[in-house]
Amino acid sequence: MRIQDNGQVELDGIDKSILNAFMENANIPVSQLAKELLISNTAVHQRIKKLETSGLIHSTKTIINPSILGFTTMSFVGVFMDKPSAYKTVIRSLEDIPEVVEAHFTTGNYGIFLKILCKDNMHLMNVLNKKIQQIDGVTRTETIISLEQTINRQIKL
Repeated sequence: MRIQDNGQVELDGIDKSILNAFMENANIPVSQLAKELLISNTAVHQRIKKLETSGLIHSTKTIINPSILGFTTMSFVGVFMDKPSAYKTVIRSLEDIPEVVEAHFTTGNYGIFLKILCKDNMHLMNVLNKKIQQIDGVTRTETIISLEQTINRQIKL
């Protein structure tokens, strides 16, 4: 791995193999990876540490299937604000709403674009009407309900 002048990371084949293995299974033992890559455990550990230090590896986490917990309604919500300067205040309020799992500051029609997980349409309506639309600075919302998520992946290396 090499960090370029512009701050971007340039990966070699071993780095890509390590990252692809972790994206497939973050619990893969370092010893197994070392054996597959024909390098030492120490070399794998050192490379992982460099990838973490560079910020390329953001975190390792367990990903749950929300539908098994009853969260079967996924929606995307465009949030309109009365003024762009309300962004930080609105985001702080959105952080307190557990159903909001992603928030993006965007160009275009919406000031903020959200991904929301709810148990059903009634739950979604409650989140929209009683939580999001009550936030100071929010003027209105537009909601798109996802019928099915057909692609869910990370960028290929």
